[in-house]
Amino acid sequence: MARIKYHYDTETCKYERVKTKTQDVVLNFLGLASLIIACAVGLLLLYNNYFESPKEVMLKNEVAEMEYFYGNLEKEVAQLKSVVQALEKRDDDIYRVVLGAEPYDASIRDAGIGGVERYEDIKNKKIDHKEEILTLSKEVDKLRRKMYIQSTSYDEIVNLAEDKAKMYAAIPAIQPISNEELIRLASGFGKRIHPVYKVKKFHSGIDFSAPIGTPIYATADGTVTKVKSRFSGYGKLVEIDHGFGYKTRYAHMHDFEVRERQNVKRGQIIGYVGNTGLSTAPHLHYEVILNNKKINPVHYFFNDLNSAEYEKVIELASIENQSLGL
Repeated sequence: MARIKYHYDTETCKYERVKTKTQDVVLNFLGLASLIIACAVGLLLLYNNYFESPKEVMLKNEVAEMEYFYGNLEKEVAQLKSVVQALEKRDDDIYRVVLGAEPYDASIRDAGIGGVERYEDIKNKKIDHKEEILTLSKEVDKLRRKMYIQSTSYDEIVNLAEDKAKMYAAIPAIQPISNEELIRLASGFGKRIHPVYKVKKFHSGIDFSAPIGTPIYATADGTVTKVKSRFSGYGKLVEIDHGFGYKTRYAHMHDFEVRERQNVKRGQIIGYVGNTGLSTAPHLHYEVILNNKKINPVHYFFNDLNSAEYEKVIELASIENQSLGL
């Protein structure tokens, strides 16, 4: 219940009841309300200066979390860049050197991703940390490009390695008959005394003396292109095309173990030593042909000879004696 106020009237010498005007009530109310609002604003400002709102705390936590993950992403991108650089260096300095291939040009590896409008959607968005996001996106795209080029390079290296393996298998690398004691080599490559004409003529292969029926082995992988029998010249002959410009020829044979267009492996028996054609004793005449040019077969026995044995074979092959056949 509101208090009733009185005031003393000196003229009437009585206490008169104070009548409150509506205007005064309104003014008092407005004054009180203004004071309350002013105090509230002051308290709010004071609170905001010294205390964070729940929303601000949540936003700060989100920003901190984003910065944490962004920092981790930057570290991962940096680590991936170092890994890719190590792979590129190993690729250029080891694999391609071993396989005889040219290193990739740096301009190819460092080429960017095409398209000027590629990052327009990021540029047009109203987001915080736009520049950082744009930079990271470009780094990721560049890494993706490098990884694609590196995978292409490895595919090429695999093909080169397979071709090298095929090439090594195609190079004549063993003696065509068993010759562990190195006593079979009878005549070498070059000028030798012809067995019939008794004059020096060019001898286009190496003669291995051996009993009739001694196994003859293919000296490299290849395909048999000739299996022929003649009464003169090479007599019974086998010729193998090894690819990569290499061919081998085996002459004066007694019998065959292969047929034309048959694939053979290094060390596979292809026939037996004989005394056919223009031959003065049982032996194998063996030739190596590279790019249609007959070369000294003595340089192609490296798989089954050590250094001392190889030197002895070189010495035996250099002796200018009489050949056993054409």
